[in-house]
Amino acid sequence: MNELSVAVIGAGGMGRHHIRILSELAGARLVGILDKSPETAAAVSAERGGVPIFASLEELMAQAEAVVLAVPTVDHAELGCRLLAAGKHVLVEKPIAASLEEADRLVAAAAAAGKVLALGHVEFFNPAVEALLATGARPRFLEIERLSPFSPRSLDVDVVLDLMIHDLQILHALDPAPVAEIRATGIPVLSARIDIASVRIELQSGCVANLTASRVSAERVRKLRAFLPNRYYSLDYMAQEVKGVRLEDGPEGKRILPADLAVERAEPLRRELESFLAACRGEASRWVRGEEGRRALATARAVVAAMG
Repeated sequence: MNELSVAVIGAGGMGRHHIRILSELAGARLVGILDKSPETAAAVSAERGGVPIFASLEELMAQAEAVVLAVPTVDHAELGCRLLAAGKHVLVEKPIAASLEEADRLVAAAAAAGKVLALGHVEFFNPAVEALLATGARPRFLEIERLSPFSPRSLDVDVVLDLMIHDLQILHALDPAPVAEIRATGIPVLSARIDIASVRIELQSGCVANLTASRVSAERVRKLRAFLPNRYYSLDYMAQEVKGVRLEDGPEGKRILPADLAVERAEPLRRELESFLAACRGEASRWVRGEEGRRALATARAVVAAMG
């Protein structure tokens, strides 16, 4: 396996986890980190046994073949385009950018450079989601809940771009049909932005999805329920399990039988980084491409617009 030199920009909440995994991951050589806060960079470097700290973006680009961008969304386009233009593979944390125009710039920069632009939609790499996608199932109806207690992190975006966008990306992965209609309600509660949202999306295929996202919940919930002809799946993101039942015709009539999916538990972020590195090496892998991240952002923006 070819070893890739990788750097991480942003040593905050998500960046810290990327740094942890990349410092241990086979096939990756973590050459250093860059953060606007010297204190944060020093603390994370010490946690990981003295990972080098870059003094500038130019120093980082001189040493890294691939870069993870875990910075505020407003900085994704500027930094991502500079890195891609310099010939670096880039993994950008979700959402892809602050606007569709910026997302288009990133996608165009990746195409021009011939480099990988991957999106950090980590739930796509949840083994339970992978198991459901592997069935090729096209649900007729979906119920999705993503609820979290309040946290001061990610308040630069609303709950749709912070939490619901994970499930919008998975909705499009399950059924790539275009969006036909969106009905949505959302309100701010503890921040200046939308903190809780309830959304109904109908796709042109006829699939309907009801999504609820909240970052002011008393409990943490991550669940997806998929209804198909003669079959039902209940996916628990946190437990990484998929329970199911199926309806079967028998000599004595219809029977309801178990149809659980086998799931091999693993850390989704580790799988995401493994897939990113494999894509950088030109190997076959499943990863969320820039165009897919752009589509999830477009749907998220349409959801917010539908709230009026």
